[in-house]
Amino acid sequence: MNMDFIRGFLDRIILVIGVVAAGCIPSFIAQYRQRVGGRLDQVLQDIAPFQAVANQFHHGSLQELIQYHLASADSTFHNEGTAIQTMVDSAEQLRQALEALNTDLFHQLVYLLTKADPLITRATWEIFSPSFNLTPESVVFALIVGFVIWLAFLAVWMLFDRLARILLAR
Repeated sequence: MNMDFIRGFLDRIILVIGVVAAGCIPSFIAQYRQRVGGRLDQVLQDIAPFQAVANQFHHGSLQELIQYHLASADSTFHNEGTAIQTMVDSAEQLRQALEALNTDLFHQLVYLLTKADPLITRATWEIFSPSFNLTPESVVFALIVGFVIWLAFLAVWMLFDRLARILLAR
């Protein structure tokens, strides 16, 4: 077997694997987005009883309720205010994440690579069920990323080939 045959065989395998792997990225993003939405729903559900108290005693202002808790000399009550504030902050971060993920695939990928929550990412990966979306955007994405992976393989192959020729020429 000569090296051109091996390279030709490997580069086609790399191209197919790259396209299939890249084609699964949109489904991971969709599952990540679902997990973020689920966490937001849970945080909002946890905040609801405090919102009801705020509606009854603080003109509907959750921030006023939180400040009331934080101003208390009772450490338990004060800590409860901190916990409520943490939930409100978490809800806002999750809303922002959902907003960032409600865009085109490229921007979703950029968000995932730069600002994704590591805990949500890990939890999503642990139960990730790969699938290949057949939307035009997903297919084009898979082809482009697969092609880039293939080109990277060819570049590395050519580099090693040249190094091998240089070393054998000595």
